[in-house]
Amino acid sequence: MTLSADPITGFCRDCLAEQKVETRRCRKCGSPRLLYHRELYDLTLAHIDCDAFYATIEKRDNPELADKPVIIGGGKRGVVSTACYIARINGVRSAMPMFKALELCPNAVVIPPNMEKYVGVGRQVRQMMMELTPLVQPLSIDEAFLELAGTERLHRDPPARILAKFARRVESELGISISVGLSYCKFLAKVASDLQKPRGFSVIGEAEAKDFLAPRPVTTIWGVGKAFNATLEADGIRTIGQLQQMEENDLMRRYGSMGQRLYRLARGMDEREVHLNDAAKSVSAETTFFDDISRYDDLVPVLRRLSEKVSARLKKHEIAGHTVVLKMKTADFKSRTRNKRLEDPTQLADRIFRIGLSLMEKETDGTKFRLLGIGVTDLCDPARADPPDLVDQQAGRRAAAEAAMDKLRDKFGKSAVETGYTFGNKRR
Repeated sequence: MTLSADPITGFCRDCLAEQKVETRRCRKCGSPRLLYHRELYDLTLAHIDCDAFYATIEKRDNPELADKPVIIGGGKRGVVSTACYIARINGVRSAMPMFKALELCPNAVVIPPNMEKYVGVGRQVRQMMMELTPLVQPLSIDEAFLELAGTERLHRDPPARILAKFARRVESELGISISVGLSYCKFLAKVASDLQKPRGFSVIGEAEAKDFLAPRPVTTIWGVGKAFNATLEADGIRTIGQLQQMEENDLMRRYGSMGQRLYRLARGMDEREVHLNDAAKSVSAETTFFDDISRYDDLVPVLRRLSEKVSARLKKHEIAGHTVVLKMKTADFKSRTRNKRLEDPTQLADRIFRIGLSLMEKETDGTKFRLLGIGVTDLCDPARADPPDLVDQQAGRRAAAEAAMDKLRDKFGKSAVETGYTFGNKRR
């Protein structure tokens, strides 16, 4: 960290000793992990992100992996779920095809995901967050926003020190590490948490926001993915500083509502608050095939199994969805997404499957597919889901049969009963 001529009070992230004079190492324990910032004790909004979560848990549980590159993912036909930092140095990234990851890092140890274990650890981290503040907004299994305003009296420490103690506790009790971003808004807190991974703690204050953002690429802004970035680049816009020089009306004329987002976030303007337990936006299931599949008849049982998984999750969490979404990825990694909105929301595997079939029929034209997925979006309360179908007289019977199958599966296990679509088609 660059030292300034004007000393700033800070503290050591390892021993928590206050640093009255800005130095490169802690005067008490000698650690270089010092935290200084002019707004350090004024900021209250944090983003916490677990470092290489799945891979770190596997290394924790198997110390022999400590110094080895580890990739979490499915066999040669799958994709990388996550990779440890050693593997990332070799160019391995999440969502990368496994064959490409192994070309970049042939000595990597590949481990199939163990979601039950990861979810368990994620819940432990979440519970520890809730002990800091009731305002915790999870984004995924391993990251969340926290609002710590008003917690200083309870914890007898400002939020920055509370978060440093939290990071130490997670490492000590759970054996994994986290990175912390502290700022005045969600956008910059999330940017900050990614600056010094792993075991990072970065602070972005309001006074420095515009200058900090100016040299950074426009892809730093949420919502600017590859396609939109290409559009901006074609217009000669590559940095956030260029956006800061543009008028809001001009950006909105060019890019619609996204233009307003560009204008505001480029200036560090983000008024979104931390909300309790934001609901999931979708529920889905997908699978990557070991060998590419082109025949409709071979895809049907897979679609049925996936529809049953989605339905089970909807019923378990007592939600329903208005829109069915089909996802297919071709052998050359091109994605096809099709969707249909229903008049009434659904939880039923039968309805999800049949809508999925109608969407899939139009895509099975001899194209080889490596991935198939089905899901629902526009989630809502299940009270209005699946009313009697006055047109399809058999729909009620199928719904009753599905309810009976659910009871059997609850009692005897998921494989206790199968439909004709999936029987004998267990592996793909």
